[in-house]
Amino acid sequence: MLHKINEKGAWFAPKRYGYGAGLPLNRQGWLLIASYVAALGGIGLLDKAGHGGERTAAFVLFLLVTGLFALIAARRTRGGWKWRWGEKE
Repeated sequence: MLHKINEKGAWFAPKRYGYGAGLPLNRQGWLLIASYVAALGGIGLLDKAGHGGERTAAFVLFLLVTGLFALIAARRTRGGWKWRWGEKE
């Protein structure tokens, strides 16, 4: 299961409805989001300035960075990522 973190070490609150993470609970969560946005900005510059090979590298980097962000967010969400119907836990 992806949620192997205890409740005290959670960086993100769970969403009330749907699947995934909600807002960050502490500075580590906000730092992860800021790092992700900065990485996407750099990848966007590489994509805009590049040609064939650079654009392919930018796309691969985008997939890797997004996958890593989602994995960390899933592991650091209180209760893990699962479908929720709005009930409070």
